[in-house]
Amino acid sequence: MASVDLNKVLDKAWADNSLSEILAAPVSVLKGVSERDGELLQEAFGVKTVADLAELKYVRWAQALAALAAAK
Repeated sequence: MASVDLNKVLDKAWADNSLSEILAAPVSVLKGVSERDGELLQEAFGVKTVADLAELKYVRWAQALAALAAAK
C-alpha cells in the first residue's frame, strides 16, 4: 500500500482534509503549484482539480515511461 506525507505535498491548510476533499480541490493545493499554474493547466489541458491532474493521460504516459526506464 502506498503512503504519502500530506504535509510534504499539500499546502499547510489542506493537510488535514479528507482524501475526497483533496482530490476535488484545485491543483493549487499541491505544494509548489501556484494559482496561475492551475489556470495554465486548465487552459492547456482542462485540468481543474487534483483528480483531473492525476487522470491526465499525459501524466499517466510519463509515469509509465518512467516506470519502464526504472525497470531496466
